[in-house]
Amino acid sequence: MNVLPIDTPAVLVDLNIAEKNIRDFQRYCDQHNLRLRPHIKTHKLPALAQYQLAQGAIGFTCQKVSEAEAMVAGGAVGDILITYNIMGAEKVARLRALSERVTLSVVADSQAVIDGLSAGFADAPQPLPVLIECNTGADRCGVSTPEQAADLAAAVAASPRLCFAGLMTYPPVGRADQVAEWLSSAIDLIEGGGLKVGIISSGGSPDMWQAHQMPVATEYRIGTYAYNDRSLVARGTCDISDCALTVLATVVSVPTPNRAIIDAGSKVLTSDLLGLEGYGHVVGYEDVVVDQLSEEHGRIISTAPIDLEVGQQVRIIPNHACVVSNMLDHVILMRGDVIDRKERVAARGQVW
Repeated sequence: MNVLPIDTPAVLVDLNIAEKNIRDFQRYCDQHNLRLRPHIKTHKLPALAQYQLAQGAIGFTCQKVSEAEAMVAGGAVGDILITYNIMGAEKVARLRALSERVTLSVVADSQAVIDGLSAGFADAPQPLPVLIECNTGADRCGVSTPEQAADLAAAVAASPRLCFAGLMTYPPVGRADQVAEWLSSAIDLIEGGGLKVGIISSGGSPDMWQAHQMPVATEYRIGTYAYNDRSLVARGTCDISDCALTVLATVVSVPTPNRAIIDAGSKVLTSDLLGLEGYGHVVGYEDVVVDQLSEEHGRIISTAPIDLEVGQQVRIIPNHACVVSNMLDHVILMRGDVIDRKERVAARGQVW
């Protein structure tokens, strides 16, 4: 029974696989003249962000001010887009301070957000670039119509110390034609009003290999691709061998031949199902299911006897890597089966 000298549960990241994933998609983007802006929400590690930059990324996507602060503090200095409506004087003040250390842009989908940004940047030496977030079918944030996008673009352009920079969307999977039509209508309206649409920012890991099918986009935001996960394997986006992140767990009980208990529960594997059966893929055990999680326990069941014993370690590919990498303070960086180093998850758990 091969046991790694690592206290479990632990999150392992195989750098060989992660770096290959980063190189492969950068090559794809280069071939299709698409600027790549990786989302650091998946790995939250300045070292991997620096590797992405070195391969040709134009900068980063962050979802929180604190993520951007952590990347800059860790030396991953570049062009940063924060794709979240920044609300509140305290956050905007931190955003203002950050803008003096890095090339920064943000998004907005309402007049209230625009007004807050404008007030917070009243004394800024340079205007803050703002992209209008557009709902092109995923039904999260974003204006609902091209007409609303045009109205807000004009509002940004008219606001002191802000400048209109373009459009941003998180598109629904598999609807490139629909999204392109929506964005093209918005571009026509905005440019018809005398403004230039400089950036069209799209993204998403599920459609990563089809990104070129929407040529209206000038840049692509993507996060999960660095690690991949079980949900992307299920979609056919990647193979099991492309999954860089695994959860290392120890079998702590085998009460019956068909049931085993591991020391990885919802506090590390997360409760995300994403339409899948079970809470992760146990590497090397095709016919078992992680069917239940409590906070500290995971249950593995099978219709056939499970070939597991107490004290054995297993690796689990989680359904959703982005959440898992945020669950622990550190990850263990590997090169294959060799431990490279322990790395602090620099952008984890920061306040908004």
